[in-house]
Amino acid sequence: MNQSIRVFALLVFSAACLAAAQAQEKLAVNMVNEKLDNAVQQIKVLAKRSSETMLPKTYDNGKNFDSETGWWTSGFYPGTLLYLYEHSGDEALLALAKQKLKLLEKEQFNTTTHDLGFMLYCSFGNAMRITGDTAAYKEVLLKGAESLATRYSPVTKAIRSWDFDNFPVIIDNMMNLEFLNSATRLSGDRKFYDISVTHANTTMKNHYRKDYSCYHVVDYNPETGDIIKKKTNQGAFDESAWARGQAWGLYGYVMMYRDTKDKKYLSFAKKIAKYMLAHPNMPDDLIAYWDYDAPDLPADNKYAKYKHYRDASTAAITASALIEMSTMVKGKLSRYYLKTAETMLYNLSSAPYTAELGSNGGFLLKHSVGSIPHNSEVDVPLTYADYYYVEALLRYKNLIK
Repeated sequence: MNQSIRVFALLVFSAACLAAAQAQEKLAVNMVNEKLDNAVQQIKVLAKRSSETMLPKTYDNGKNFDSETGWWTSGFYPGTLLYLYEHSGDEALLALAKQKLKLLEKEQFNTTTHDLGFMLYCSFGNAMRITGDTAAYKEVLLKGAESLATRYSPVTKAIRSWDFDNFPVIIDNMMNLEFLNSATRLSGDRKFYDISVTHANTTMKNHYRKDYSCYHVVDYNPETGDIIKKKTNQGAFDESAWARGQAWGLYGYVMMYRDTKDKKYLSFAKKIAKYMLAHPNMPDDLIAYWDYDAPDLPADNKYAKYKHYRDASTAAITASALIEMSTMVKGKLSRYYLKTAETMLYNLSSAPYTAELGSNGGFLLKHSVGSIPHNSEVDVPLTYADYYYVEALLRYKNLIK
């Protein structure tokens, strides 16, 4: 084969590969759009089954359960409505989201919870971003950030999570730091950002083990800042790796790198991801067990009967974080993160995890776990699983379109 023929053959092969890749991307976009379109229809089922004055939380044994606005998950339903409005342009979804935002407004004054990021940023933050109406939402967001900041202690260098024990800080709190970062961008006041960075650094130092798994709770002495105890309230045992906690941490440090551009956060997120994805108990479908140590529980452990329960919420949170991570790194690692997220999304979007239209009380996903040790929301749909699933679908769609 002479040189000109060889070059021509290479060009033909390259064109064929490009065409195949473009066809695959088109197929992926079409699939994601189909799943999002189905979610638009399903969330309307949920709307009809839910209280007008409360927020959907879960569904169990044929009954929908809603929450008051002060419950930590209250912001996820309006946030999901807003994400699906962003996808579809369906004004009915926006109108319903605004109705729920009206209910949530009072939580801007709530200083008794660390979950204001979940409650207000996932709802009002998305509303401001999607509609572009800063004037309508700025005041609520900044007052909410002020309320969250009151829970910060310069002694412990962290934000207090619960109002019992001494000064407990949970890994979930990493998810509320995005709210504080956004408040600095919105107000120009650096104090919110400084609290966020300090809390993230304290969590990095004290919550994580040598293998980059994390405890659920670190309880501090509020007078000295010394650590009193490390424990895992929602996992199998104190030294276990509660799955959703690992996902909260991964997502939180990916977000902190995005907001600060400090490479130590990305480096840390990579190590958390490696722990999770390479864990010997990670199932082939990548939908994690409720605790990474659950499959190894001995028969006499009180949680052994739950050892094979999966947590779709963990997979949804992780997939969303990995899609964003894939844009922060290059080469094989970028492709690995994206391919892993694709697998998680594909499986979440299929049986047995995706509900058939009209079923499941209107929730999108099945088989999530709230807290097995508290016998709360075990193997049921959860509002935050749906939120991060839709977020992941949108992130994926925007990345490949």
